Amino acid sequence: MRIDRSLKSAAVLGVVLALAVGCKKKPPTTTPEAAPPPSAVEAPPPAAPAPAPPATSSRESGVLSEDLQTLNSKGYLKDAFFDFDKADLREDARTALASDAQWLKQYSSIRILVEGHCDERGTEEYNLSLGQKRASSVKDYLVSLGVESARVNTVSYGKARPFCGDHDENCWGQNRRGHFVITGK
Repeated sequence: MRIDRSLKSAAVLGVVLALAVGCKKKPPTTTPEAAPPPSAVEAPPPAAPAPAPPATSSRESGVLSEDLQTLNSKGYLKDAFFDFDKADLREDARTALASDAQWLKQYSSIRILVEGHCDERGTEEYNLSLGQKRASSVKDYLVSLGVESARVNTVSYGKARPFCGDHDENCWGQNRRGHFVITGK
């Protein structure tokens, strides 16, 4: 009886294994979709033509071919002058800066440094701060007129680099300025 049970168990186990192996699921078969006829395949759009380089007038190429020292010596950019102890732009400074902004927009590759200067009166620390405010006023106004901010850097020299060395109001008025230096083209 023991053998019969063992044989029966072995037989049942064999049937179960055979069924398990024989009943293995087949992966589903898919039919590939029909490819569209060759005439229906869309061709990729043609590549856009490269933009033409901006036209450069002979005047512009002449200016841009000058070295930086020559550009700075020709006075293309006019200084902005300030009243005593002020960083607000005067009307004459706004007029000069409007002209400067037009020139800078015409020569869009030019980069500049705006130097803030003061007269000899006041402490060095005070004049450095005032000079920075003046340089920033000039930059902010140029940017408001459409000059890219990244093209304009500022620095303050306070009273360290006077334009005029006399000790009177006429000379001091020439020293209170936002001065331009062309630094790149």
